[in-house]
Amino acid sequence: MKRKRDLRLGDLQLAILQALWDEGEATVTQVQKSLATSHAYTTVATMLQKMETRGLVHHRAEGRRFVYRAAVEAEHVTDTMVDDLVHRLFGGSLEAMMTHLLESRQVSRDELDRLEELLEARRKKR
Repeated sequence: MKRKRDLRLGDLQLAILQALWDEGEATVTQVQKSLATSHAYTTVATMLQKMETRGLVHHRAEGRRFVYRAAVEAEHVTDTMVDDLVHRLFGGSLEAMMTHLLESRQVSRDELDRLEELLEARRKKR
């Protein structure tokens, strides 16, 4: 299986993208206020600039303020980060990852039922 383009994000980068996905567009101040942990305005502004260089966000000028929006979709980020996790921690084995999750976490009956439904739907597609 071909791996998706490597897209490793730190916690702050991921939190900033989440804020932008939630809001659509936001200024540095709006992003800063939406973060669960407190970061200085300059920290958020610098991170947004770095993220723009990487192609993760875009901005437009609105007077003297920059208004940012995500340049990557949430699904793309999820796909690439999960793919990276499976390859780095589980040698690319989905079975090994699922085994780990099922053995290391409390899984409700409802969750197990839903997983069985997903597996059955996947089997029918093949």
